[in-house]
Amino acid sequence: MASSSYRRREHARARRILGQNLLADQSAVRELADVAAPAEGELILEVGAGRGRLTAELLRRRARVIAYEIDPDLAAALPAAGGLSVRTDDFLTAVPPREPFAVVGNIPYALTSAVVDWCLQARTMRQATLLTQWEYARKRTGDYGRWSRLTVLTWPEVAWHLAGRVPRTAFRPVPRVDGGILCLRRRAIPLVRAELMPRYRALVECGFTGVGGSVQASLSRRYGHRQAAAACRAVRLTPDVAVGEVWPEQWLTLFRLLR
Repeated sequence: MASSSYRRREHARARRILGQNLLADQSAVRELADVAAPAEGELILEVGAGRGRLTAELLRRRARVIAYEIDPDLAAALPAAGGLSVRTDDFLTAVPPREPFAVVGNIPYALTSAVVDWCLQARTMRQATLLTQWEYARKRTGDYGRWSRLTVLTWPEVAWHLAGRVPRTAFRPVPRVDGGILCLRRRAIPLVRAELMPRYRALVECGFTGVGGSVQASLSRRYGHRQAAAACRAVRLTPDVAVGEVWPEQWLTLFRLLR
């Protein structure tokens, strides 16, 4: 059997590989929980519970928590409390609960895209509050003045929001960059009807091909030059505007005009 010191070394190595730095600042823990704002009795899936600081805060707010922590030593040290279930399984293999739930976590940076994709595909997920790299959170929420393809594709069903910045000194070990609190909220009423979503996605995919060097040029190949030009004028897009500069709301209007 491996010694405890060996297991600790392996744990530290795995954390470095995955890019997870544990939250050590209690004020940052409270800020993350404030954004998540769990209702009493709400089901929360926590990703990467670590030493349980966030777990304890969620339990203090009377949420029901399923904490995922793959390190068995850390999982065993999580607080024994009513309302807490601890899993040492890989979160990414979890089957989403049938009842509405939320996801909260200080997630490993290397798994950010995979965790976000899992959340987007879980139809009963109400909200996800994820502590990611600052740059990732800004990129996905349009904070750089540009919008990503994934954000635009999912915008009719999910709102993306940058909810805060956590300094790198709040983590142990201290990473090279700050963290960003990324909040995904599933819309109670989608902005595009379910049966029309495939057409909406096709429009966005077409616009993001980059053919011709602009949104208008890309859309012209599918919808015709006159229609694409008229639709772009209607949402005040110049013929040379780059795809990343188109707001999600403008994509929705383009869809209504071109569908």
